[in-house]
Parts: sequence; structure tokens; C-alpha cells
Amino acid sequence: MTDLNAVLAAAAADFDNSLERLFRLVRIPSVSTDPAHAADCETAAKAIVADLKQLGFKAEARKTKGRPMVVAHYTPKQARPGTPHFLFYGHYDVQPADPLELWATPPFEPVVKTEKGVARMYGRGTADDKGQFMTFVEAARAWIKATGSLPVKATFLIEGEEESGSPSLVPFLKAHAKELSCDAAFVCDTNMWDRRTPAITTRLRGLVHEEVTITGPRIDLHSGVYGGPAMSPIRVLSKVIAALHDKTGRVTIPGFYDGVAELPKATRKQWQSLDFSEARFLREVGLKLPAGEKGRSVLEQVWARPTAEVNGVWGGYTGAGTKTVLPSQAHAKFTFRLVGRQKPEKVLKAFQRFVKGLIPKDCKVTFSGRGGGSPATEIAEDNPIIAKSAKALKDEFRREAVLMGSGGSIPICRSFKDILGMDSILVGFGQNDDAIHSPNEKYDVESFRRGIRSWVRIMGEFGA
Repeated sequence: MTDLNAVLAAAAADFDNSLERLFRLVRIPSVSTDPAHAADCETAAKAIVADLKQLGFKAEARKTKGRPMVVAHYTPKQARPGTPHFLFYGHYDVQPADPLELWATPPFEPVVKTEKGVARMYGRGTADDKGQFMTFVEAARAWIKATGSLPVKATFLIEGEEESGSPSLVPFLKAHAKELSCDAAFVCDTNMWDRRTPAITTRLRGLVHEEVTITGPRIDLHSGVYGGPAMSPIRVLSKVIAALHDKTGRVTIPGFYDGVAELPKATRKQWQSLDFSEARFLREVGLKLPAGEKGRSVLEQVWARPTAEVNGVWGGYTGAGTKTVLPSQAHAKFTFRLVGRQKPEKVLKAFQRFVKGLIPKDCKVTFSGRGGGSPATEIAEDNPIIAKSAKALKDEFRREAVLMGSGGSIPICRSFKDILGMDSILVGFGQNDDAIHSPNEKYDVESFRRGIRSWVRIMGEFGA
């Protein structure tokens, strides 16, 4: 405990410098999806490597077919047999800042503003994910500064393509599986339950996507001449979309729910005990009525139930004014959030069969062929690493950590399990209003401070 107090004191004394180190990283516009920022991604990777080397890590920026992968290793000076070894994962790349005109301040010039008594740092990447993974780095810095060593073996894996689909990640994991396999992976890319309550995310939905094109006549037609006898592909597509759900909100694709289990009673009870307002959740986005499966709570719908969603629809004339046309083609993009043991490839094939069954003889349907996806990830809540992490979080926040789900997908967690054979423990300090991927992205200064302190405690818990 004496060591822990000294480390927490070191983190507090150096916090202003921690903030400036984060800001230096945020100032680098490391947008992975834009080739114009390839050099910026390399600059960010090199900056992280230099910082970790100063702390005593063996660190390097590894080349990939895309953006560099930062890999760093640290072995404690007094490491004993059985000393835990953890992988700490994050990403240094960020989303494009567009539309720039909607930012109140320049996206790559981070600033701190105090609003309604809350200090917030604004800038692209402050929350997703530079501010989050830098809590790892600053916690490690505090341990090394106060005690001369980390209490655990650590491998840092900071990638540069998360925001553009991580095309280099799976090949990299397979090529370096022996080097990167650890007792578990810590991922800091998630949220707290609220500003006072920490959380560990134990459920992530999987994802599969598909794009559909329905073709009717060989060319666009004049609706005055052909309207009536000519089948419109938009009409067919509308029928497909309308048929996806029944009156209760359930997905109607045959076999869609194969592998979907009911929520355990203990988990349902915990979620019901949370201070969560379904009305407020929807009111914040201008809605009132839940549209998912009837009889399921909003939290259950978002965290533990699969979905079928239409993400975009287009066809025919979409410009200003009127054009009396029956289009040759209609298009739509679909995504499916998966849970439990649903298999992406099985869901995709079932959807394609479902669509084909609704296409009239005069039309044809084609699929993008880019429908890849990832299955859901669930980590057992009685996992001992989760238990120790939850204890450390309670010590910091004086509140029990919520074991929550996430409606989103973090495919890396599934890759860690399937390729490296280890579970992922998702502990993050973001807030729901951080506006990640949007203009005016922010990260609460307190989230950054408490994140550093929490990782100090988690490392200490396993070191002890």
C-alpha cells in the first residue's frame, strides 16, 4: 500500500505534464483513412515509441502494409515466476475532422474549457483513443517514477488503422502470436456508466454488413409512359425493408435468432437495478417510443439482443425539384448487430436468401460481396481478472463497477481471443457525450485523471 500511495502521489504531481504530453499527441493529425496523412501517422507512432523508450520499454514502430504498429515490452526488474503479463491495447489513429466548419475550435489544436463546472479538453482524438490509451502510459510512468519499475509484465500494442477497419491487424497478430500472447488484454476504448461510476464492459455485439442492389428495367424510364406496368426497383426494395421486422419488432429472417440465448437472471437483475431512464435515453435524440423488440428493456435491446438495420437507401432522382423517372436500380446498405453464438456468415447467407425470396421475376438482385463481419464477444463476469479490476476501480471511485454491455463492436477483442487465446478486459473512462467521430470531440479532464489513477491501482492489484 505504501508503494501504491507513492505512485498515486507521483501521478498527481505530474498531471499537468501528462496533459501536455497528451496534447502533443493530439496535435498530430494521424487520420489513417486519408493517404494525405500517412506521414502524420508515422510521426504519431514514432512519438509514442520515443516516449515508451524513455520509460524503459523495448519499443519500436513495426511496418505493415498500412500504418505502423507500435509494439513495446516491459519486464519488471524484480519479476518473479508467475508475475502477470498483460497486453495493453489502443490506437493512435483518428477519424477525419470533417466537417471543419462545425468545430468551435480547430480540431488538432487541443484546448481545455470549463463548462458548467466541468473541465473538458476538446480536439480530435482526445477521447477516441489518444486520451484513453495515454492513461495506460501515464500510469506506467507514475509506477516507474515512484518505484523504479512496473509491478507487472507489460506489452503495449498501439495500432494505427482502427478507424479505417484495421486491415493490417489480423495478419500482424497471426505473424506475431507468440510474442503478443499474454494472460489477458486490457482495452481502454469504452465508457464509464456515468461520471461517478466506473464500468467494465463484458459484452460486445458482433457485426455483419451487406449492400443490396435491385435492378428492374435496363434503363431509367419516364413514369408517364411506363408508370403502372413497369416494376420499380424502389418499390421492391421498400417491400424488402418493410418485411425485415414483424409487428413486435422481431427480425423475420428465418434462422436469424439461432445462437441467441436469454439473458442470465443475475445479469438481468443487475441491469434492472441501474439508474437508467429509457425515456431520457430516447428524449436526448428527439424520440419517445422504443422501437425494438416488445417486452425487452432498452438496455437489453442495446446490449444483449441482435438487430437488423437499414443504414442507407438510394435510387432514382435525388436532386432538387422533380424528375418523373422510374429508376433502373435501387440500393440499400444493411447492418446486423450480433450477440451470443450468432455466426456472421450464417446470418449473411440467411439474409441473402430472404431478399432473393422477395424479388419478382422481372427484377434481379446483386450483393456487394463485401459482407465480412465479426461475431459477438462475451467475457464471463466471474473471470478473476474482471474481479480484481473491479476491486481496483471500487477503491478509486468508492463505488461498485458496473458490469455492462455495449451495443457497438470492437473486433479486436474477438481477434485477441481467436488468434492469441486471451480474453479482453474493457475498462474505459469515456462519457456518452464525448462526441467521438463528430465535430467538437471532447474528453473530460477528470476522466483522464481518474483513468490514470485507476490503471495505477489495477496494475498494483495484480502486482500485489
